[in-house]
Amino acid sequence: MTDHIFTNKELEKVILVGLRTPGISDALLNEYLDELAFLAETAGAVPVKRYTQSLPIADNKTFVGKGKLEEVLEGVKVYEANCVIFDDELSPSQLRNLEGILKVRILDRTNLILDIFAQNAKTAAAKTQVELAQYQYLLPRLTRMWTHLERQRGGIGMRGPGETEIETDRRIIRDKIAKLKTDLKKIDKQKSTQRQNRGKMVRVALVGYTNVGKSTLMNTLSKSSVLTENKLFATLDTTVRKVVIGNLPFLMADTVGFIRKLPHHLVDSFKSTLDEVREADILVHVVDISHGGFEQQIQIVNETLRELDKTEKKMLMVFNKIDAFSYSPKDSDDLSPMVQENYSLQDLKKSWMAKDVESVFISAKSKENLNDFKELIYSEVRKIHTARFPYNDFLYPTINFDEADSSNEEET
Repeated sequence: MTDHIFTNKELEKVILVGLRTPGISDALLNEYLDELAFLAETAGAVPVKRYTQSLPIADNKTFVGKGKLEEVLEGVKVYEANCVIFDDELSPSQLRNLEGILKVRILDRTNLILDIFAQNAKTAAAKTQVELAQYQYLLPRLTRMWTHLERQRGGIGMRGPGETEIETDRRIIRDKIAKLKTDLKKIDKQKSTQRQNRGKMVRVALVGYTNVGKSTLMNTLSKSSVLTENKLFATLDTTVRKVVIGNLPFLMADTVGFIRKLPHHLVDSFKSTLDEVREADILVHVVDISHGGFEQQIQIVNETLRELDKTEKKMLMVFNKIDAFSYSPKDSDDLSPMVQENYSLQDLKKSWMAKDVESVFISAKSKENLNDFKELIYSEVRKIHTARFPYNDFLYPTINFDEADSSNEEET
C-alpha cells in the first residue's frame, strides 16, 4: 500500500475528536489532542477544530454520544472539513457508522500513524514493515470500497464459486500479508548477518519518545548527517555509526521513536528494526525536558521497552533540550500544591529523575553540557570494553573532557 491519506496540494482541513474517560484530566486530554494535531500536521493536514466529550467508556457504535456527534457534523459543514480524526483506534463498526453519519473521511489515531510511517519509509526494510502493518490494520476493516484490490490479482479461476467480492479482497490481503512476512524474514536474516559482522564492539542504542532529539544527539557525537526534522517519526530506519570518544570506539544506533498508543501492528512489524535495542549493551534514554508531559513520555518509553526486551540493561538518562526549558516559579505567598510547571531545572536535577539512574542534562542542539554526557558514556562503555578486552585496559585512561574533547566517526 503506497497511497497516503493526505495527497492534495492544498492542505486538507481536519477536525479532531478526543474522549475524556475517568482518570484523564482536562490538561491531559488537551495534551493528547496537541499530539494528535502534530500528527495530523506531520501527515500534511491542517486541524481546524477540536471536540471533546466526557464519557465513562467510548460509545460502542459511534465512539462519542449522539449530541456530540451532531456538533461534529455541524463543525464539518461550518469549517468545510475533509476529514475527522479520532484520538483512539476505532472498531470496524464504529468506523462504518461514523462514515455513514458524517459523510466525510474518518480516520483513527492508528491509521494516521501508519500513514506517517508510510510517508517516511525510505529503505526496502522500512517499506516492507510499514506495508505489513497497514494490511494487518486493514484486514478486519474491509468494506465494499476496497474491491479494487481484486484487480491486483489476475488469472482465470482464481475466484471461487459463489465467493463475494469482499471475501476475494480478504483472500488477496491475506496472501499479501503472507508474502510480506516472508520478505521480512529474509531482511531479518540480512540484518542479523550485518550485526554479527560488527564483532564484539560495545553497542549503545539511543531510545526515547519521538521528536526528543535522538538524531540531533547522534549527529553531534558522530559528526554525521542523520535526518533531523521537527516532525514526528522523522527517523524510521535504524542508523548505526561507529563513534570514538577520547580514543575509545563503540557503536551507536539511532532508533525509531516511540509514542503513546503506538499501534501494535507497528510494534510487531518493526521488531527486526528494534533488534538494535535488544542487542545493545547500553540504552541511552533521551528525554525532551522542555515538553510539558515528559514524565508520561518516560513512562511510555519504559513500558514499550519492557514489551520489546525482558532483559535488564544498563540505562542512562539524557534530559535534552535544556535550552528550551522554561518554568513558572510560585509566588512566596502561594500555598497551593507545587505542579510540574513550578519546578526549575535545578529542582528537577535534585528529583527522582537524577537519582534513580545515572543522568545528565544537556542540549544536543547548542552542545550545552555535552562534555558531561561524553564523560558518562565514556565511563560506561569503558567498563564493558575492558571486561571484554582486559589486555587493552591501559589504552583507555580516565579522561577529563573539560580539558580534552575529541571525537570522530566512521559509518558502519
